[in-house]
Amino acid sequence: MKILVDADACPVKDEVYRVARRHALPVVLVANSAMAVPASDTVRLEVVGGRFDAADDRIVELAEAGDVVVSGDIPLAARCIAKGALVLSAKGRRFDEESIGDALVTRDLLEHLRGGGMVTGGPPPFDRKDRSRFLDWLEASIRAARSRSSRSGAE
Repeated sequence: MKILVDADACPVKDEVYRVARRHALPVVLVANSAMAVPASDTVRLEVVGGRFDAADDRIVELAEAGDVVVSGDIPLAARCIAKGALVLSAKGRRFDEESIGDALVTRDLLEHLRGGGMVTGGPPPFDRKDRSRFLDWLEASIRAARSRSSRSGAE
């Protein structure tokens, strides 16, 4: 199991590092540009080209069943869920097989409305509650992935 992070605009990288260290999990950050990462054998940065969706494509390529992916990109979340990964946004929203369809429809609808000139507003600012919710879901996701892994290994 590993944690994959859509890293370019991720505001919870420090939280990911702390939780990953506590659970002895490797972290792979995928970004379009270089960034500072902790000096650690368990944290790796992959810088991909600036091609549109290059980071998303690399994350999907690396994702495996039981991994945890951190991204607010809904189409990326859908692709990772299809591979059996657990996905959560930096704001602590958990995407799964049940919720991803609604999230994709809502995203597409809002994109259509914006394309037609309607001002739909943006998301509320990231705050402490979001950070706390993210940490709770990250812990729960790791426990769920480990539980799933141990059940499938026992079969």
